[in-house]
Amino acid sequence: MKNVIRIIYILAGAFLIVNTVFLTLISNYNFGLVINFLVGGALLLHGIFFERILLLKGTLRQIRNLVYISAVFALIVITVLVGYGSVDNVTYNEDALIVLGAGIKGEELTYPLLHRLNKAVEYSKKNKRALIIVSGGQGPQENITEALAMERFLIKNGIPVEKIIKEEKASSTYENFAFSRRILDGYFKRPYKVAFITNNFHVYRATRLARIAGIEATHCNAHIEWYTYTVNYFREFTAVLKLWVLKR
Repeated sequence: MKNVIRIIYILAGAFLIVNTVFLTLISNYNFGLVINFLVGGALLLHGIFFERILLLKGTLRQIRNLVYISAVFALIVITVLVGYGSVDNVTYNEDALIVLGAGIKGEELTYPLLHRLNKAVEYSKKNKRALIIVSGGQGPQENITEALAMERFLIKNGIPVEKIIKEEKASSTYENFAFSRRILDGYFKRPYKVAFITNNFHVYRATRLARIAGIEATHCNAHIEWYTYTVNYFREFTAVLKLWVLKR
C-alpha cells in the first residue's frame, strides 16, 4: 500500500511539473503557474522520500502534520469553488450583462476569455435587450485592451455594436465591477438588474467582489480546459484567501 501511495505522489508531482512547462509555453505568465510548479515539486519530493517523511519526529513531524492539514483545507476550499462555480442563477431578465476580462496574447483571445465570450453570445440570444459591458484594461503582454478584443469578437458574432459598452481601465475583478457600476449608474435612470459571466473557478470570488462594489448580480459560468484546472484553482485558492483577509 505504501508503494502505491508513493507512486501516486510521484506521478501527480511529475504531471504538475510537466503541466506547468506546457502552460508556460502556450499562455501568459501568472502566479498560478508558480504554485502549480511548487506543488508539483513538493509532491514529487514527497513521493521520493515518502518513507523518511513518515518517520519524522519532533518539530519536523509537527511541520509535516501542519502541511497535511493545510493541504486538506485547500482541497476543501477548492471543492467548494468547483461546486459554487458550476451552478448558474441567471434569469435572462437582467438589464445588463458584464463580461469580465481575462488575459489576451497580443490581440489574440485566450481560451478562458473565448469561453466567456461564447457564453455572452449565448446569453444575448436569450436576452436580446440586455446591455453588454465588456470590462478589462491592457496588461503587460497585451497590445490592446481586453475590452476592445472582446468587443471585436462580439460584433463578429452578431451582437449589435450599439448594445456593447467598453470599460477599458479595470485591472482587477473588483475594478471590473466598480468601474462597470459607474457606467450602469449613468446609463440607467432607474433600478437595474445585472448578470456577469466569468469562468467557473472564478464565480465565487467574483460574486463576493461584485457585492463589495455595490452590485447584486446573478452569474453564468464558462468552462475551462481540463489541463488548466490545477493552475486556475490553485491561483484562485490564494486569491480567495486574500479576499477573506483583506475584503478586496
